[in-house]
Amino acid sequence: MTLSAEFVVEGGRPLRGTLRVPGCKGISHRALLLAALADGRSQVSGLAEGGDVASTASALTALGVKIKRGSDGAASIVSGGPDTFREPTSPVDCGNSGTTMRMLAGVLAGCDLHAVLVGDESLSQRPMRRVVEPLRALGAQIDGGANATLAPLSIRGGKLRGAEVQLEVASGQVKTAVLLAGLRADGTTVVSEPFPSRDHTERMLSALGVPLQRLSDRSVSVRRGAPEPFELHVPGDPSSAAFYVVAACLIPGSSIVIEGVSLNPARVEYLDVLREMGASIETHVDGETVGEPYGSITVEAAALHGAEIRSTEAMVDELPALAIAAAFAEGTTTITDAAELRVKESDRIATLQQELAQLGIDVATADDGLVVHGGAPKGAVIKSHGDHRIALAGAVAGLAADGTTTVRGWRAIAVSYPDFERDLAGLLGEA
Repeated sequence: MTLSAEFVVEGGRPLRGTLRVPGCKGISHRALLLAALADGRSQVSGLAEGGDVASTASALTALGVKIKRGSDGAASIVSGGPDTFREPTSPVDCGNSGTTMRMLAGVLAGCDLHAVLVGDESLSQRPMRRVVEPLRALGAQIDGGANATLAPLSIRGGKLRGAEVQLEVASGQVKTAVLLAGLRADGTTVVSEPFPSRDHTERMLSALGVPLQRLSDRSVSVRRGAPEPFELHVPGDPSSAAFYVVAACLIPGSSIVIEGVSLNPARVEYLDVLREMGASIETHVDGETVGEPYGSITVEAAALHGAEIRSTEAMVDELPALAIAAAFAEGTTTITDAAELRVKESDRIATLQQELAQLGIDVATADDGLVVHGGAPKGAVIKSHGDHRIALAGAVAGLAADGTTTVRGWRAIAVSYPDFERDLAGLLGEA
């Protein structure tokens, strides 16, 4: 589907029916990387189709990993493990994907080759010291822009040694980078965080036979080893599901079921927040794949009220959607501990304040959050600021607002959810 520069939506039409959202981005990135580290052939279907995961696949291809996509979109990944990676002949482009750059840095730290990781203008401004310093603690040789705090990152891989690493921020990306480097290090590598973060990597590594041990909810250890080849159908992305969940909560008469979505507890905290705000949401676990629970989310429209939301790493990507919920809720919602929003694809604290104001909502900002005074948003012209989650949040606001809403810079959604319009049409009875 070719995306238009603008998305125009008329508010107030209920969402009804069943859908499946694209594959989980976080699991998709990890599936590709772990298949590349395994010696043999892995089969992965349901991969996220956005630009970020494509960047990981392209980067691995540049390193000599064979990735073949079938007519059904499934990927066959053939690798002899990191010892068979080849040195790239040019800088490896990570596009707009911070996940690609940070996790791949961990993979390359233990490989006997030199690679330079580059990204687009947005990625080149996002913080990299948080991953560079922990990898250096294992003996990795990494340099980069602005004294190795920004991309591009120059990585000269080699012999690593296990170490105890204390991360400055709770980050599933950084934790993953260190764990993947630890698979190539002598001895034991222990990673500790100030707060728990997403645990996709721990679940997948444990399911694939890697010597990993969870020491606490904030600490994990790993020893030298490699994942086994595997087959995986990637569950749906909880962050993509969040936009439909919020829209269905807000629009009277809505009733939807999202099937086959990841129900990893570290990814669906936002559902508990919405329930605290009065939402009618039920989940049902159908099974587990490579350590990941999956199932369905059922949502019925309900009146929401304000709440105090203390952000965690597990829900930071869903905060734009929650901010839209707050805009329509009765009373005031306070979002705190969300400074990480400042260093995403846009400064999401600033961009949310600006765009919610366009809808007629009073929003105050702080260094680490927002105070949203709920009201009756009116249709408006909203800008994406080149940020896929702001664009999708704007679409949700438009679906629930009174009148017509135009989201400019709509092509930004290609990063994570290029087929949003198609799936939305199905829920609006237009498919």
